[in-house]
Amino acid sequence: MAKASRSAKPVEQEAIGANVVSGTPDAQGEPDHEQDRLPEQDRLPLSGVRVIDVGNFLAGPYAASILGEFGAEILKVEHPIGGDPMRRFGTPTKRHDATLAWLSEARNRKSVTIDLRQKEGVSLFLKLVARSDVLIENFRPGTMEEWGLGWAELSAANPALVMLRVSGYGQTGPYRRRSGFAHIAHAFGGLSYLAGFPGETPVLPGTAPLGDYMASLYGAIGILIALRHAEQTGRGQVIDVAIYEAVFRLLDEIAGAYGLFGKIREREGAGSFIAVPHGHFRTRDNKWVAIACTTDKMFERLAEAMERPELAAPELYGDQRKRLAARDVVNQMTIDWVGSLTRDEVMARCLEKEVPIGKLNSIADIFEDEHFRARGNLTHVDVEGIGEVVVPGVVPTLSETPGRITNLGPPLGNATYEVLRELLDISAEEIKQLRSRKII
Repeated sequence: MAKASRSAKPVEQEAIGANVVSGTPDAQGEPDHEQDRLPEQDRLPLSGVRVIDVGNFLAGPYAASILGEFGAEILKVEHPIGGDPMRRFGTPTKRHDATLAWLSEARNRKSVTIDLRQKEGVSLFLKLVARSDVLIENFRPGTMEEWGLGWAELSAANPALVMLRVSGYGQTGPYRRRSGFAHIAHAFGGLSYLAGFPGETPVLPGTAPLGDYMASLYGAIGILIALRHAEQTGRGQVIDVAIYEAVFRLLDEIAGAYGLFGKIREREGAGSFIAVPHGHFRTRDNKWVAIACTTDKMFERLAEAMERPELAAPELYGDQRKRLAARDVVNQMTIDWVGSLTRDEVMARCLEKEVPIGKLNSIADIFEDEHFRARGNLTHVDVEGIGEVVVPGVVPTLSETPGRITNLGPPLGNATYEVLRELLDISAEEIKQLRSRKII
């Protein structure tokens, strides 16, 4: 199996001065342009941006992962005892502080341990904020304020700071203090109601925490916009993303349909109310394909692939309205035809006629698929003490400045000494004392 993304040489991020975006000087009073001295081919668009990720799990921290893939320096601030609970979430590995989920989603980070519940830890953290550009947190609203790390204190330490706050229900509103997880956001945001078959129990819309990823994507967009504003004005701001909002925003026309017509979209199984045939179909060899016929032309092509072109005649099912009115009949014809052939045979016939079709891939299928390999979607990374780990590659693909993975989820506290000593100029003896008091 070909190994993707080995051609891009990983570059370890140097300890860089903060607020390059906003032009804030470093501790010596001069701007730090360390990244400007790197060879041009090794500089990525976000080189010179320092991000503190102080969140747990995925919603919010995934935004840092995206920024890190394109050059930002990511400092993962964790509690000295145990660190981010995501280290223990998912499939265990040989390393006691790293599951496969942690290795993949905590990529491109340095781990710094600071106890934010102690006064000295708060002081250390504010010093770090003063030397950074972005802060990402996803605690229950009010938690940072309880620690003395609300926006007033943070912006006083760094007026140009950009702060991303991700929570289940947002920083305002009557539900703001409720616990939020992707599963709950899928339900509250309206997605889970649509998942499943008519009249049956709503199902999980996939087992992946989609809401966490979506909220983080919106967060990353917000960060880039806010950094641009900080560059222009020198002023930072807060980005408030609720996980349920990220879910709700993607539900196409359901708000308009209810607002105008009182229409409530219900569960539709593997089909769609807007088109037919449009769903998942089992092949003779007990595999599955997805077929999408959203226009009359697409159905005409499918009828040709089925060797029944007469089905696309206007007086039969060549008109979308007639197909929708005869949904059960059209679906059954498609079920019968697909079920009479192997998946390879169905794929070949549909692709020949340019019918939109795709395999329903398991992860085993993905590992064997030539397109995934050609696009570099599977990245192989050697992790000390574990071996080679395969993770999803960098998205999106940029032609001139492609992103890269420098490392997977780091060991707990692997960069604490480096960051405190070199970035914050704390003496080795003081670091030793901080460690003995379990502040770091």
